[in-house]
Amino acid sequence: MGHALTIGKIAKAADTKVETVRWYEKEGLIDAPARTEGNYRSYTSRDLSRLTFIRRARERGFSLDQVRALLDLASDPGRDCGSVDELASGHLDAIDRKIADLAALRRELATLLASCRGGTVSECRILEAFGPTAT
Repeated sequence: MGHALTIGKIAKAADTKVETVRWYEKEGLIDAPARTEGNYRSYTSRDLSRLTFIRRARERGFSLDQVRALLDLASDPGRDCGSVDELASGHLDAIDRKIADLAALRRELATLLASCRGGTVSECRILEAFGPTAT
């Protein structure tokens, strides 16, 4: 099982916050830990491994539901990895869509900035673009 860890120690070891550990526990991503005689949470090295996995997946933009699915898949080491590939591929497609949306947003904002001719706020093309008469 390994050495027992307090919530503060497991959070630090996984490079996350205590509140995040509590949240993942509440969301069922981490099992409720055993409690000490003093009613403190007592985590194991297995909990730390799971928490680190969750943090790394979240850093890569996976949603909580996707992380749940990945954890489920990881719990069956003999299973074909096609399901993991499919989940990751879907996430990559979503990232590509976000990149395209951000590129379009960047072009639009750059066009607005290029239209700026100085002057007063009442003549501001950028603010005008956000107004009720904007097309």
